[in-house]
Amino acid sequence: MDVKRVKDYLYWLYYQYQLVTCSYVLEPWEQSMFHTITVTVVAMVVYTAYVFVPIHVRLALEFFSQIFGAQPESAA
Repeated sequence: MDVKRVKDYLYWLYYQYQLVTCSYVLEPWEQSMFHTITVTVVAMVVYTAYVFVPIHVRLALEFFSQIFGAQPESAA
């Protein structure tokens, strides 16, 4: 893959992000604060999903396996 094409694509994605969030109209210090808050919120959502989604999926599978009559696994 061509490095220039990847660079252009990443620049295009960043430009789309600025258009969607309207952050291109902000002053530079406002942009940095906005990007910092956005990255922080996205990081917290990803971390929360990483920690809690597997637990809830496991509990849901156990719940539905009990409802549909599967035998519980032995603890031996």
